[in-house]
Amino acid sequence: MDPERARARLAEEKARIKKELEEHTTRAADEPEDSGDQANELEQASTDSALMEDLRQTLEAIERAEARIEEGTYGVSVVSGDPIPDERLEVIPWADRNVGEEPGGRG
Repeated sequence: MDPERARARLAEEKARIKKELEEHTTRAADEPEDSGDQANELEQASTDSALMEDLRQTLEAIERAEARIEEGTYGVSVVSGDPIPDERLEVIPWADRNVGEEPGGRG
């Protein structure tokens, strides 16, 4: 993928994720303290917490991808060193490995 296209896709996704994080943070702050259904509140808080952690991890992956663009290693698997197909990078622009490659080099 062309570095300029990669930068644009990463910027789009970064903005989307930051907006989602902000919305979840705002919604959590706006929720009433005493709705009478503590079990439901705890479940929702757990779900929100997990979602926010996933969004933060994706944001970190995007920042690592931006660094790989600057280093000239974007679009190359960190596991095998093989090129990552443009089709994959278009869908997941922060992808750092090919489909089937597991973290730790077992792919």
